[in-house]
Amino acid sequence: MTYRSLTSPASFRRTVLSLALLVGCSGAWALPQFTFSPSAVGLTGANVTADNIIVSDFATVTFSSATAFSEQGFLSVTNFQVGGSNITAGGLNSTYSLYFQFSGTGHLTSANSNPLTGVTSGVFDTLTYSLIGASGNSTFNVTTGSNPTVTSTNPQVLGTGSLIDGTVVSVPSDGAFVPSAAATVSFAVAAGKQGFFSPQPFYNVAFTAFTNSLSTVTGFGNGFTINNGGGNLNYASPIPEPETYALMLAGLGTIGFIARRRKTG
Repeated sequence: MTYRSLTSPASFRRTVLSLALLVGCSGAWALPQFTFSPSAVGLTGANVTADNIIVSDFATVTFSSATAFSEQGFLSVTNFQVGGSNITAGGLNSTYSLYFQFSGTGHLTSANSNPLTGVTSGVFDTLTYSLIGASGNSTFNVTTGSNPTVTSTNPQVLGTGSLIDGTVVSVPSDGAFVPSAAATVSFAVAAGKQGFFSPQPFYNVAFTAFTNSLSTVTGFGNGFTINNGGGNLNYASPIPEPETYALMLAGLGTIGFIARRRKTG
């Protein structure tokens, strides 16, 4: 089976447009800020106030048919930002770690099913996730053709959420392809974990976007793996106008990826 998935030429054009919009309006547009307090849930680390979460993407996408796919994986929190600039989060990935564990399904919507030859498109049908905090530095393992795994110490669920809306995109490049995705999801604080989050009540919607470089993608017979891809997540409440925020969201995913690469490069 050829590697498939993931947004129509029209969606791709909207993604390109979103980058232009961000360049033009980033100075006047700000994301809502939040504060995470690790000590409130027994983790060792300094409070961090930010408006954007930078993550590394470890995932496996598998096709069960010509149009249906599933995805399993983890998003490791690698950094935080305010106004597009990286900030220090004392203890992150040293004395404590944060990651999202997620699972989703979806289907293709484009006539083209081969991302090596043209832009392909799809949507998420389901998506559930948990935000997890753990002691020390959690590590992630990706084996081609298998679902990623995590090694963590004393993991605890801090929040959960599920799909509101989401799309997936794949664009051919140099004989390979670049998969991207964007989703709007609900967010609910786990029982007894309210102290970790501020403001209270906390935001009930999250937005996330991913643009994975060629070097992070490895194909196999009926799918592909993503090893240390790039993305971002931020919060908002109430839900903004979907079309307006979706354009900015796609651009933020690319900016988050660039920021993460600069940090790790």
